[in-house]
Amino acid sequence: MRTRQLRNLGILAHVDAGKTTVTERILHRTGATHKQGEVHDGTTVTDFDPQERDRGITIFAAAVSCTWDGHRLTLIDTPGHVDFTDEVERSLRVLDGAVAVFDAVAGVEPQSETVWRQADRHGVPRIAFVNKLDRAGADLDAAVASIRARLHPAPLVVQLPIGREDGFTGVVDLLRLREQDVPDDLRAEARRRRRTLEEAVAELHPVALDEFCATGTVSAETLEKALRELTLSGDGLVVLCGAAYRDRGIEPLLDAVVAYLPSPADVPPVRAGRPADPAAPLAALVFKVVSTATGRLTYLRVYSGTLRKGDQVTAAGRTERIARVLRVQADRQSEVDCAVAGDIVAVAGPKAARVGATVCAPGDPVLLEPPVTADPVVSVAVETRRAGEGERLTSALARLAEEDPSLVVRIDPETGQTVLSGLGELHLEVAVEKLRRGRGLEVAVGRPQVAHRETVVSGVTGLVYRHVKQDGGAGQFAHVVLDVSPAAEGFEFTSAVVGGRVPREYVRAVEAGCRDALAEGPLGGHPVTGLRVTLTDGATHPKDSSDLAFRTAGRLGLREALRASVLRLLEPVAEVVVTVPADAVGGVLGDLAARRGRVAGSAVRAGSAVVTATVPVAELFGYANRLRSRTQGRGTFTARPAGFAPAP
Repeated sequence: MRTRQLRNLGILAHVDAGKTTVTERILHRTGATHKQGEVHDGTTVTDFDPQERDRGITIFAAAVSCTWDGHRLTLIDTPGHVDFTDEVERSLRVLDGAVAVFDAVAGVEPQSETVWRQADRHGVPRIAFVNKLDRAGADLDAAVASIRARLHPAPLVVQLPIGREDGFTGVVDLLRLREQDVPDDLRAEARRRRRTLEEAVAELHPVALDEFCATGTVSAETLEKALRELTLSGDGLVVLCGAAYRDRGIEPLLDAVVAYLPSPADVPPVRAGRPADPAAPLAALVFKVVSTATGRLTYLRVYSGTLRKGDQVTAAGRTERIARVLRVQADRQSEVDCAVAGDIVAVAGPKAARVGATVCAPGDPVLLEPPVTADPVVSVAVETRRAGEGERLTSALARLAEEDPSLVVRIDPETGQTVLSGLGELHLEVAVEKLRRGRGLEVAVGRPQVAHRETVVSGVTGLVYRHVKQDGGAGQFAHVVLDVSPAAEGFEFTSAVVGGRVPREYVRAVEAGCRDALAEGPLGGHPVTGLRVTLTDGATHPKDSSDLAFRTAGRLGLREALRASVLRLLEPVAEVVVTVPADAVGGVLGDLAARRGRVAGSAVRAGSAVVTATVPVAELFGYANRLRSRTQGRGTFTARPAGFAPAP
């Protein structure tokens, strides 16, 4: 199959917006499956892990393939829960396009915004699918208004729903407006919306504008070409609608994926001008590693070249052999002879390749940008209940961290405990359960702890630090003068040295040493953030000065400056959106206040109250059970990281 006939896309959304159901209906409609699976029955193709079926949510990104209208579609169903946002990040890094799914009742929800911003960072073109139009309170126009207000694209609605809520039966195609497909009572509304679509497209696309000015209308062919170009450029967002559970709107969605989303050939070359050409040198990126009962599988996106069974490839500095190339269908695989530019496959054989590694031909090296890994915010101590299983636990934790780079394992230097850190309470629960189920380990887990930071409230000026070391051989000499002051966030380093008193290469060494010092602050050994360091003066020795000496001076000098500064402890906070029955709002607000939450606002939506607040992550442990007990099981909440705030 030619590269232009491939579509690599992700299904993105807030938890419970219907991503997995949309994926399931696509697989059934394209003939990839013969029976529709259901999330509530635990029978879906992509939610195959026992924990996903037990919890009824997507935890691990799963890839599936199908064909539609002569095109091969590779879909990655991504998690919607904020604790697994790193799975989304790794998936977006290798995708060419995406379908953003929105709930027709709730509109844009917190995690919808998170995944939208992730897609923005990666420049992934999107189309939108407003799902669940068969629910009570569903409103396409309100959902589109929330998309415009909160995500700021230019929504271009190409369909009109037939019926409302429980009476929803299908959609009208506004591009072609075939009379036989439009109910009599909707014809005037369909013509009005078609006119609105023409005007909106003409405002954004010059060819459509010329045709609109010349003829007073825009043809379906011109609209389709313009919508594709606006999608690829990100200047417009094609919006479709339907009800995936009832199998409404799935075929038009598939047509839109083929018509509007890019093929690998439409995407700019990834590096060194390498195009999506099977004849070009090999360049592929590892985005997922999975340990199975039959061995280790490495998931790759091939950006250029061809990868064949038996090939020798270079990854992570080692040359290894590709034993098998596999086309993936969630938890099932089928062997193929090769993968070409644009393909997403799994391979067996490489042992050294980690997530983010570049796979290339040994004689033609290239380095692709790896996906960004989020910093962990929650930690738990982990130990085995049975004696003699320490090595098994260490090996299992190393395997977990290899599969999921957002999990970090370390040994606490004070207590000697093994500490597992992740992106949230649920993230760690899932990881520990994998140890129990997958490795057969009896594991004891300590109370979760949050990852604090330290920041500068009031700094120091003119701190002098001299590093002098003489032990018989070559000596070390470095003299630095540092100013430390607060900054909005992160770490800023500048040099104000004049007259060449500290050469440029030594300035870089001082900055590196300062960054080394940020790992542990004086308050409690937490990472330091929110400071600005200025190198104002210094001195060198003609023989004993070196990069190492100035790096050491930068590290020790900044540590001394931090001890002389006024610092404050920061704790991670989350934006929490709580949806509860109206009669339970009072109790929920009181509970949030007791958890040191700051309420930002509330609204009534579809008969429920929606409360938005900022709450310390440490106060959210066990909140799900508390909320259920206060609302008789009818309350739900979502949380997403919102940075750090001063701790009490």
